Amino acid sequence: MRDSSSPGSSLHFGLPFPLAARYNRLMSSAPPTPLSERRWVQSLANITVALGDWWLFAFRTWSGIVRREFTRREVLRISVEVGSNSVGVIAITGLFIGMVLAVQAYSQFHTIGLETSLGAVIQMSVFRELGPVLAAVMLSGRVGSAMAAELATMRVTEQIDALACLGVDPVKFLSGPRFLACVFLLPLLTVVADVMGLVGSSLICLHVYNIDSYHYWQHARAFVKPWDILVGLGKALVFGGTLSLIACHRGFNSRPGAEGVGRAATEAFVISFVAILMIDFVLAMLTNTVYALLWPPVSARVA
Repeated sequence: MRDSSSPGSSLHFGLPFPLAARYNRLMSSAPPTPLSERRWVQSLANITVALGDWWLFAFRTWSGIVRREFTRREVLRISVEVGSNSVGVIAITGLFIGMVLAVQAYSQFHTIGLETSLGAVIQMSVFRELGPVLAAVMLSGRVGSAMAAELATMRVTEQIDALACLGVDPVKFLSGPRFLACVFLLPLLTVVADVMGLVGSSLICLHVYNIDSYHYWQHARAFVKPWDILVGLGKALVFGGTLSLIACHRGFNSRPGAEGVGRAATEAFVISFVAILMIDFVLAMLTNTVYALLWPPVSARVA
């Protein structure tokens, strides 16, 4: 028997020499993937899977709406919770947002003698951005969290499984009416927020800072167009559908136990808030581009 340490031996520490050399070559040329990179890839994969699951959930909800797999009484019940019970919170929010805008903007515009332009600036900001965004945020905190907690409780107590055993698609039956209620009522709540923001800013500008009312309203009529109001209502429509789907999805995918219910409500609000801001940015860029195409500036029209 030949010694494995002899020059002519074909073994090297119990392995054939070519295999050992190949192993050493591979180890030297392919270092292990860093732990941070593996975590980043895993996080990206988890986000992709979650988005895909959310879109499938949304398609099931929309198919339930088309097929009307829920009762009108359920839609009315949820509409009362979403709409009339949220009017007070939305109105107070819009009122004080308009007042705060007037107070903060007056000191800046007064130094350059443009305080009469506050009506145009504040109202355009409220109609296009602050009205729909704040109404959606308040609704996601008040109604979205409640939806997620309610559905999560139904998941924990196996009520959703009972609906499936009865031959009812729980996603279509439970998520469909909540989607419709938020889509239809959030634009109306946005109108309430816009009106109260207009009232609050007008009270501060006209009765506290004594700005000339004629020029105040003249600038507002000259700069605020119906397009601005339609943009705000369109954003509210998108925000309502998005936050309702996020809340229902988090409720259906709740973890077991009381902790899971609380976590589902928290995740519904946080994800809805971030999604509202991201969608608002995209819609702002899109609507500005559409407006520039439909009504190009005077300089571009002359050129």
